[in-house]
Amino acid sequence: MDDMLVSGSAPASSQDDLRRWLTARVADYLECPAEGIDPLVPLGEYGLDSVVALAVAGEIEDHLNVTLDSTVLWDHPSIDALARYLHPTD
Repeated sequence: MDDMLVSGSAPASSQDDLRRWLTARVADYLECPAEGIDPLVPLGEYGLDSVVALAVAGEIEDHLNVTLDSTVLWDHPSIDALARYLHPTD
């Protein structure tokens, strides 16, 4: 497994569940409707900055009980890419 995901494991939920959760969290931080976030579009195009990226990464760590590299949202810049990285078994 990629060395950015260094401990813990994702719960048994599906990538789709994780995509929905990630979209909701990102939308909340960016103060935009979740329906307006395309899972294939890089989050930087919605205004994601380093402060928000770190906050979202922290929430992901808490939600999935994992430790992530601080660059995870830049290395996997869309909701889809991030979900595939965090839950690679689907």
